[in-house]
Amino acid sequence: MAATDSKYVETRKDRRGEDRAYIAGTRVRVRDIYGYAEIHGRSPEEIVAALPHLTLAQVHAALSYYFENRQVILDEIRRDDGFVALIRAKLGPGPLEQKLSGSDAPNAISSG
Repeated sequence: MAATDSKYVETRKDRRGEDRAYIAGTRVRVRDIYGYAEIHGRSPEEIVAALPHLTLAQVHAALSYYFENRQVILDEIRRDDGFVALIRAKLGPGPLEQKLSGSDAPNAISSG
């Protein structure tokens, strides 16, 4: 991941120890802003309305960082999706997914 030299975007370790780009001083990842803009079709102003602790400048900086490092961010998303698929294959569907699918099979041993 490209090093950042911005007052708006910083690279730091996530919970798994991997470098991720965040809006500086927040827990909002650049990829989250990408999701709002590119996947959900939200404008920067709409993103700020949804995340009012961010400024318009922060959102624009995150989008700029995304477009400069597009492949890195998309590869990061693919790796994380692969990790989720691995966990799901190992553990099966979670309680909410079971309930929504109508499955009565418990995911864990019941105490009673």
